[in-house]
Amino acid sequence: RARPINASPHTDINGTLSYQDLAEQIGAFKLAVYQPSAYVVDQERLAELESRRQAQNFNQKDSERFLVGMMRVNALKRLESSAHALRLTMDRIIDKINKLLDKVERYGQGDESPTHGRIDEEIVPDADEEDEEFVVNRNRSRNLYRLAELDLPRWTSDLKDDRAVLSAVRDRVAAITPERDGKLQDLKQRIRNKVNQPTRNRDGKPNRKLLVFTTFKDTACYLYDNLKPLMQELGIAMAMVSGNETYATAGDNTFNAILTNFAPTARQRSATDANHDIDLLIATDCISEGQNLQDCDTVLNYDIHWNPVRLVQRFGRIDRIGSHNSSVQMVNYWPTNDMEIYLRLQNRVQARMALADLTASGDEDPFSEEDMERDLRFRDAQLLKLRETIPDLDDCDDAPGLADFTLDDFLTQLLRYLERNKAALEAMPPGVYAVTEEDGKTQPGVIFCLRQRNAGMDKQHRPASPVHPYYLVYIQSDGVIRYGCGSARNILVALEAAAAGQTRPITRLCQQFDQETQNGHRMDHYETLLSHCIAQIRQAHHRNQAAGLGRSGDAGFRLARAREAPRDARDFELVSWLVIKETP
Repeated sequence: RARPINASPHTDINGTLSYQDLAEQIGAFKLAVYQPSAYVVDQERLAELESRRQAQNFNQKDSERFLVGMMRVNALKRLESSAHALRLTMDRIIDKINKLLDKVERYGQGDESPTHGRIDEEIVPDADEEDEEFVVNRNRSRNLYRLAELDLPRWTSDLKDDRAVLSAVRDRVAAITPERDGKLQDLKQRIRNKVNQPTRNRDGKPNRKLLVFTTFKDTACYLYDNLKPLMQELGIAMAMVSGNETYATAGDNTFNAILTNFAPTARQRSATDANHDIDLLIATDCISEGQNLQDCDTVLNYDIHWNPVRLVQRFGRIDRIGSHNSSVQMVNYWPTNDMEIYLRLQNRVQARMALADLTASGDEDPFSEEDMERDLRFRDAQLLKLRETIPDLDDCDDAPGLADFTLDDFLTQLLRYLERNKAALEAMPPGVYAVTEEDGKTQPGVIFCLRQRNAGMDKQHRPASPVHPYYLVYIQSDGVIRYGCGSARNILVALEAAAAGQTRPITRLCQQFDQETQNGHRMDHYETLLSHCIAQIRQAHHRNQAAGLGRSGDAGFRLARAREAPRDARDFELVSWLVIKETP
């Protein structure tokens, strides 16, 4: 491993944009469009909010506050990634605000037609209301509001203030054209150097391959579009892969074909595809785990993921046993050379959201101040270390709070997916399943997602699942539990590895599954596996409760009530399951 190369290209070559100033503006975003609960004036609805908080210690207002915190962090990370990515986010939010303001204005003028004023999937007319009054949110179980129940003058004022602030930020970043984009220009020069002065592997062969990682698909698409002329000039092929989009300038543009053409030796490409070599691969973190790309010897982090583990995992795609490369290199693009300013801004924005997760009980501060400071100090130390050396993943995994960080990565992916596919997911029945096949990181079996019906919401009970009241269990086909309900991160990693790039049903596997189960009429094998999973959950729950009782003087633990303990299948709802079949 060569010493990491650190660079801080100017966001704007003209020098008119300040990362610190923009970051301060992002931290001040109100984003009132996502917080309708803060404007409720109807006494009945206020009582409902208070009742929900007393019953569950968490209500719609808390959920909205969490969402805004996540969006502030997301905007800051997009700023670090590319001006283009931040501009798209600003455009989307401004458009949402404009549509909502238009809806409120028409409502004030007496226009309550359900055929007009549709905003988006979160703010729509409720077709089920007999009076066809305008509403906010889709589902009453999620605290649907009529506009008549809200303080519209105050909400309108805050929406307009938000629009002014967001528009100012949008205009500033929109001025950064590709020609003014310092990071893009620096990347172009590094690509030229890599192609014209390639490293050589142990066999003496030149290595022109470069793997560029970015957190955001918008940035990946931006790079792909703006690097095409350079690829033609240099005479090399390029590709881009993300969770749901793939592009290539040579060969098949499917997910697996792109990876194979980028790393033909590692992935044992057939001789018939030898003319489709790809030397530049732009990727999101959909391939940061589970892929062997050791034909390449250089990883460039176009943006710095907020979880240090992710950066080490990215590098692990090329830092592998059996590599023919003499050395492997990591290049990091930091938003500023002043790490003190960078970490201070990061911590302030992230502290505002208190590193909360969606299963938080709704406490004002889900983590203690001491815990939060400890986790932030650890993360800062790891980021600083990455400027000098590349730590082993084991060093990071042993650190406090890393499991929470990694689950937040998956949570962020989930929130983005929900934003795009909310209606389809809400209409989906429980118990849906899919069939895929094993790869290098998975074994034949089933990943079950269950929801405990009788779950309590007291965090001091310390449930066995980090995503309580949901439980993830990965069981092999032979009935052996590969990952139990306490290993949500490992299960999500395995699920990601098995499903990444699969956007359509695998027909032959579906047909095989239908034949084995006689079109779902013979499910004995899977029912047995599910019973084993529920037994594992029950055992894990009892172990957790016993361990809590064994910690004398632990004031942070409270024994769960008997009626809230998972016992048998009647206490669970099958949410979804993924069948992983053996590769023929």
